[in-house]
Amino acid sequence: MAKIRVVNLVVTTDLEHKLHLEKIAATLPNVEYNPEQFPGLVLRIKEPKTSSLLFSSGRVVCTGARDILSAKKAIHKVIESLKKVKVKIKIEPVLKIQNLVGSGELGFDLNLNMLAMKLRNVEYEPEQFPGLVHKMKKPFHASFLLFSNGKMVCTGTKSEKEMEACLEQLIKDLKKVGFSS
Repeated sequence: MAKIRVVNLVVTTDLEHKLHLEKIAATLPNVEYNPEQFPGLVLRIKEPKTSSLLFSSGRVVCTGARDILSAKKAIHKVIESLKKVKVKIKIEPVLKIQNLVGSGELGFDLNLNMLAMKLRNVEYEPEQFPGLVHKMKKPFHASFLLFSNGKMVCTGTKSEKEMEACLEQLIKDLKKVGFSS
């Protein structure tokens, strides 16, 4: 029986407030800021364990949460941290899910060499990496990383329902080429 669970959620929001990243970097702990390499500031939160990219425009990208409630908690902790540098966010941020990453098991082994020949939209270079990448085109735009022991990673979906539907489609595709649970 195939199963998958969310292991990472990527959300974005706009704080609708310009941010002075140099001041934030000089004041707050748990931040990384190197504007010569990247224009965003990284703010790490311990609980829930997340990392948020803050941009001077007020845009925020939060990654590492496993569910939307944890992502909301993380964004509120970012806002609390900003209060320490006299930045008062007056809005309730609206979070938009950009990507879910799921991890799971198919429940059966895979012959990746055979899959690379029979399945469409795949990348497989075992000399470089032991997993096969399968990109779904329709009706979803998700990608699966498949391993010979039946373990998998799914990325590119925006909801758990969509991730489950992608898993169902993957199983149908595998059955068409000779694999079954």
